[in-house]
Amino acid sequence: GQQGRRRGWAEPPPVFPDSRMPKKEPVAEIFESVSDGLKQLYRSKIRPIEEAYKFGEFYSPYMNDSDFDAKPMVLLLGQYSVGKTSFIKYLLGRDFPGAHIGPEPTTDRFIAVMHGQEDKTTPGNALAVSANMPFRGLEMFGNGFLSKFQGAQLDSPLLHHVTLIDTPGVLSGEKQRIGLRRSP
Repeated sequence: GQQGRRRGWAEPPPVFPDSRMPKKEPVAEIFESVSDGLKQLYRSKIRPIEEAYKFGEFYSPYMNDSDFDAKPMVLLLGQYSVGKTSFIKYLLGRDFPGAHIGPEPTTDRFIAVMHGQEDKTTPGNALAVSANMPFRGLEMFGNGFLSKFQGAQLDSPLLHHVTLIDTPGVLSGEKQRIGLRRSP
């Protein structure tokens, strides 16, 4: 009676559809841009899972359209007084709001240099709560960080394609060691 059956199988193995059964053809969706396709994929597949497991409450906020539509960001990082702000001014061909240049460390905050119709600065806490800006995730760092973050908007052809982030300088290793020896 049990010949032909493997030991351990309670029932015969499942039968998979063969090539004679009609197959459902995948439907290709056409999007205007990769960003639009990613937004749709996120909304239809990923966001429902994030909501089911409350991912936005425990790890990072849910993504919105501004997160997908944001331009690439370039973070300039380096020791103080090496020319990060001057480099940004060179790329833009002009000064930007909030830029200070001098022999001593002058940039004391993170500045997101973005495109705008008129020259203006925006405080970091306002950028972090703005639904049309890609900085909502920075809220998790609190007011201590947001008080050292601001946006600078100006009209420059380069800023149609990229956002530049100017940073306060970091000390070199030697200067950090000297500072550590002096501290109690």
